[in-house]
Amino acid sequence: MRAPTAINVGSKRTPHRRCRRLGAASVLAALAGVTILALPAGAQVHNPPLAVNVVSVSPGITATYQFTTLDNHADPTFNQLLGINDLGTIAGYFGSGASASHPNKGYTLAPYSGMTYTNENYPGSVQTQVTGLNDMGKTVGFYVNAAGDNFGFWLKDGRFSSYSAPGAAGKTKTTQLLGVNNEGMAVGFYNDASGNAHAFELDTKTGAYRPLTIPGGVQTTASAINDNGDVAGFYVDSKMVTKSFLLRGSSLQILSVPGASATQAFGVNDSDQVVGQYTVGKSTFGFIEQNGHFTRINDPYGPGATTVNGINNLGDIVGFYTDAAGNTDGFVAQPVYLRTGA
Repeated sequence: MRAPTAINVGSKRTPHRRCRRLGAASVLAALAGVTILALPAGAQVHNPPLAVNVVSVSPGITATYQFTTLDNHADPTFNQLLGINDLGTIAGYFGSGASASHPNKGYTLAPYSGMTYTNENYPGSVQTQVTGLNDMGKTVGFYVNAAGDNFGFWLKDGRFSSYSAPGAAGKTKTTQLLGVNNEGMAVGFYNDASGNAHAFELDTKTGAYRPLTIPGGVQTTASAINDNGDVAGFYVDSKMVTKSFLLRGSSLQILSVPGASATQAFGVNDSDQVVGQYTVGKSTFGFIEQNGHFTRINDPYGPGATTVNGINNLGDIVGFYTDAAGNTDGFVAQPVYLRTGA
């Protein structure tokens, strides 16, 4: 889950383990076995490849997932990966933000072109998280200043822009941008004077603002937007139950995992595959949802403690899990496709 804290960025690039993407010809397997990603020596991969779930992606083809742990060496104890674009670039941050000595520090990561981490922090901020990115070189996120106020931001061509939503109020003000599409449309939320969250959509090119209201929602967060303009997010109803939504124009779909005490959607791709997390008892599981069908996602090193935050149009997912030592580790998982007949 994205903690409402912020980020700080410098210019240092931290090398990491390498991995590369399979070519399209290697993805489909003609045999009834799993095609394993070709990863160079030194990549941190969970072996054997874990078929966490079987996900139907088209008639006759199913997919399993291969997980790779990605932790910035600047802080291997706490990393969250929050978004991934179609180029394979990932947005995230390290540092728990629990104390002044452990602040959030934002970064982007290019694992398929040399495992390069690039720091991204809003100038003068105390904390920063990079929460989303598109294929056009724009990132979004939020930062915290010395007074504890949260502001949304976007970065394009080396220039930062800060944003505070109309209605943001309270002793400390909070606005967060959580996702952006290729048209520059961003989504997020702000808190009012009572601390209630309100979802909105923002055109980062023109500044046009649009509130997003979900019927029955006491508090609402918009967390992702795809290139069709479809918005995914979550809300808390009058009974304090957390559910998710997918808003497609005037069509609203409510998403709630059966038996879960909370369902939170964090990402959506152009096929309206929605990802997020749900809670059952004390356990948290990632999920992929499409057409009303939920698939559980567990990182093998964090069963019952996994969150999926982002998905791209290739089906790659990113998120984080809590390991046996109590560390928060980022992961990327790629689908490994099998042909199972027509």
